[in-house]
Formats: sequence, structure tokens, C-alpha cells
Amino acid sequence: MDILFTQNAPEDLEDIPQTEEPVWILGKKYNAMKELDAIRRNIQSKLWFTYRKNFVPIGGFGSTFTSDKGWGCMLRCGQMVLGQALISLHLGKNWEWTPETKDSTYLKILSRFEDRRAAPFSIHQIALTGASEGKEVGQWFGPNTVAQVLKKLIVFDEWSSITIHVALDNTLIVNDVLRQCKVEGATTAEADGNIPLQAPSQWKPLLLLIPLRLGISEINPIYINALKTSFQFPQSMGVIGGKPNLALYFIGCVGDEVIFLDPHTTQRSGNVDQKIDENEIDLDMTYHCNVASRVHITGIDPSVALCFFCQTENDFKSLCTLMQEKLISSDKQPLFELLDEQTAHWSPAEDVMVSQVLGAAASTVLEFEDFNRQYDTSDEEFELLG
Repeated sequence: MDILFTQNAPEDLEDIPQTEEPVWILGKKYNAMKELDAIRRNIQSKLWFTYRKNFVPIGGFGSTFTSDKGWGCMLRCGQMVLGQALISLHLGKNWEWTPETKDSTYLKILSRFEDRRAAPFSIHQIALTGASEGKEVGQWFGPNTVAQVLKKLIVFDEWSSITIHVALDNTLIVNDVLRQCKVEGATTAEADGNIPLQAPSQWKPLLLLIPLRLGISEINPIYINALKTSFQFPQSMGVIGGKPNLALYFIGCVGDEVIFLDPHTTQRSGNVDQKIDENEIDLDMTYHCNVASRVHITGIDPSVALCFFCQTENDFKSLCTLMQEKLISSDKQPLFELLDEQTAHWSPAEDVMVSQVLGAAASTVLEFEDFNRQYDTSDEEFELLG
């Protein structure tokens, strides 16, 4: 469904509840009673990608796909998580957008997602690359598919200076990530320029995506606390998922509710460019949402992808420690496994030490109680919207 897009939010909004419970937005903790304006500024600063219409046809001559309304919501959620990772790397985790913002780095990031074939992460590029994952243009993506597509696209944009790792089979292999990120000639972002800066640490900033299946038709309650906890990690980039039949980008939580940005608004297509004239200024406004929404965590679809951003190797090591302590060792049914290496004949019953990164923190790795769940990467529970 589409919702009405408005720039002016009413004063009696209930986007954030007046509660003493902490509000978490991508790893940052807020007090809703004292910091409501700060919470809303944070949310408004996130890049908000929605359905668009009247763009150049996807697929070239003869194509009728001049809008992604009805099928592009998960593609837009993928854009949002990647956009936020680029903002964090190039502008900083605490960077805030205002209607007057004309920062050249911000505009460079935004241009990478514009609805045109040449933009590295446009709806055109994502949809066409999806064909290699078995999804024709106009077909609905699931979290795993969009993660795989973004992983393919990121290697062609050197300026972005990010690598993407997608954990498979509900298992994060630590040394696979280390081998991927610690490469010769790795690059990281220069504060303000066109040329990536060579990184002395040889660590390629990492966007980590972990597709999971947390139930059959609804989330198994045993996973709820761990899922909420993941939003508290400093490295959190949120969760790609949705409600049944609706893809959403979850950016935080409060109590038993998750806070999300909704792509189901159809807006005009166009380029912000250098944000000089009134049309470009107005168009930039459409990439920022004044109002986030909430849904009870039990109401979201069980097919999700956890997202984390590790700018440095220490960020990744810290994340692994948090995962081990908060998402694995403390739960009878962990969200996923964290292993040092994938063994040749591995099974979930094996007790594998993650010594290289975690040391004592990885003294116990619990096995999955539901063995079959680890191989379920299906996107079939999601349906195409008309």
C-alpha cells in the first residue's frame, strides 16, 4: 500500500512513545522523555528510499518498468542500509542532515542511489543484478537476495570504500571476514575528496549482513530478546525485514516495538545534483522521513537480515565479542553460530572455539536446537504487492 507523504509533521505525533524505557536507534540510546527532538533529528537524518515513478525504464527499450511501485520495497530497504553505512563511513555516525545541507560528500553519496542506470546502487542496477540471483525485474526480493545483490554491486564502486560480507547458513565464519577485509591495498574514505585514501591498517570497512529465518510463519518468541538486543550494538545498521508482504527497514526499538522506515510511498523521480535550484532542494527533502513508524516485534516477518558496520578491525572484534556474549552464550537458542573456521564436515553439534578474535569470550558455542532452520534461506514467504 502507499501512504501519504507529508513534509510537515503534526505536533501530536505518536511516532516515539512517551516512556521511561530506553529508545535505541542504530546503537544509540535515547531517553524519550528528555530527548524526543534529538531522536527525531536522528531519524530524519537517515536516507529514506521509497518507491519512485517516471524514471528511465529498467531494462532499456521496450521495458514498461518506469516505477518500482508494488515490487521494489525490499530493494529500497537494501539501499537504505547501504546508504546509512556510507553516511557512517564518510560523514560520521553522529552526522545530522538539515534541509539546508549541501555537503559535497553527502550529495556524492545520495547520487549513488539515484534512479538512473549509471548510478552504482540505483534501482536499475539492483533490479538487473537480481537477475543473476534468479529474480527477474519486477519480482519481489527477500532479505537474502538483496544482500547478495549488494555484495556484487559494491565491488564496482571504489569510492565507497566498503566491502560487504553475507553470512550464509546462519553461521558467521570469523576468519572468512578477516580474510576478506584485511587485503593488500585496502582503501578507506578520505574526509572530503574523490580519491579513496590508502588505509595503513589494510582493513576494508565492512558492512556485514546476516540473513536469518527466525520461524515459519511468525517469529519464534525465543529469538525476540536477542533480536532487540542487536539494535543496541554500536555497530548496528538495523535489520532488513518487514511485516508479511511488506518490506521495511528496522532502525531501532523501544520496549517490545521496533521502529522502522517505510518505503511504501510513491514519489517522483529526479536528481538532486548539487542542490542548487528549488526543484533540487525540494527533491532532497523527499529522501528524508520526518516520521518513523512502530510495530510490535511479534508482528514482523521471520525472514530478516541483521546488518552491522565495522569501520575498523577493532570494531569487528568488538562486535564478535558482543555477539558471543549477548546473542549466543546467553540464549538457549542463539540467533546464529559464530565460528572461527568452517570445518569440512561441520555440524551444529560441534563445539568450535573462536579463539583468534574472541579469546575467553568464546569459551562456549551453543548448538542449534533446530538443525533444519540453518539451511532455510527462502524468500518465498513474501508476496508481490499489486
